[in-house]
Amino acid sequence: MINRYEELEKNIGITFKNKGLLDNAFVHRSFMNEYNKGDKEDNERLEFLGDAVLELVVTEYLYKTYPDEDEGHLTNWRSALVKGKHLAEVGKELELGNYLYLSHGEEKSGGRKKNYILANTVEALIGALYLDKGYRISHTFISKFIITRLERILEEGLHVDAKSHLQEMSQEKISITPEYKLVSETGPDHAKSFVMAVYFGDDKVGEGEGSSKQKAEEESARNALSKINWEKL
Repeated sequence: MINRYEELEKNIGITFKNKGLLDNAFVHRSFMNEYNKGDKEDNERLEFLGDAVLELVVTEYLYKTYPDEDEGHLTNWRSALVKGKHLAEVGKELELGNYLYLSHGEEKSGGRKKNYILANTVEALIGALYLDKGYRISHTFISKFIITRLERILEEGLHVDAKSHLQEMSQEKISITPEYKLVSETGPDHAKSFVMAVYFGDDKVGEGEGSSKQKAEEESARNALSKINWEKL
């Protein structure tokens, strides 16, 4: 187990005392359902803890760094920093998918690259880090790999509510209200993945994936906004 995570620990600059805790962060529920390994448990409790630690660290940073910003702006910025797609980017950068324990079916369906699984794994890793190293080291990790992306998020407008923005633009420019339709729904009940498409009339203008229909709609709207040339509509 020590060798299994040597490269990851080098990349994040942190060495875990409890390797079993680190190992636990990568056990997807599908693995337990299929193999029922007595020496392991799935990472969902660590994910629950990591989500809370992440939100606290980000909230504290924004509160202290931007004293003149109102609650609404800070809330939008925090949501952008902790959203699944952003965390999945962190997971891909750290190659967390390489360490996952998955069921055979999840492996075949490309589970190591799925955004929602990678995002959940980042949260589980933060939870394990908090239990093993405490708040200060968790804060350092979150600052280095997550909060540093805030400038790009603001520059690219990723903190904006994409669905509301798309609706405002489409009604203003072409007098059409976007319509969202379900493209696909996969995975077990505890780990669903949805793909939603957004349409202007009969024309599909964007598509997105998420762990809920609402998140998938938001991603489809963001995808549409990145592609649409309003002058040509």
